[in-house]
Amino acid sequence: MDNDVFRHVNNVTYFSFFDTAVTYFEMSHGVADLLDGPVHCVVAEVACRYHSSIAWPDRVAVGIRVARIGGSSVRYEIGIFRGDAETAAAEGHFVHVFVTRGDQRPTPIPAAARAVLQTISIE
Repeated sequence: MDNDVFRHVNNVTYFSFFDTAVTYFEMSHGVADLLDGPVHCVVAEVACRYHSSIAWPDRVAVGIRVARIGGSSVRYEIGIFRGDAETAAAEGHFVHVFVTRGDQRPTPIPAAARAVLQTISIE
């Protein structure tokens, strides 16, 4: 279902790739307990630039890095690569804001999460 009528991956699917990559990183590295913890992340901004098409059944790799760590938010930069290509087929960014679960208000990034984010930061 990823391919559209033009026989390439539809633009909305790239945003799903972004979300999956960031969420996987955060969950697997303990950045936030996204399901049950007192603090979790919500998307505040997402953008994508397309350079070349990918199409099913291409193998897709997603690379992420942290471009900026703020007081309560983190900006990820993301690249979508077709197969073993060294140049991204698409690139963009994804901003997560840390919020308290109860009121969904921004909250400072916990120190442990900040330390993990710094491991892939370009700052």
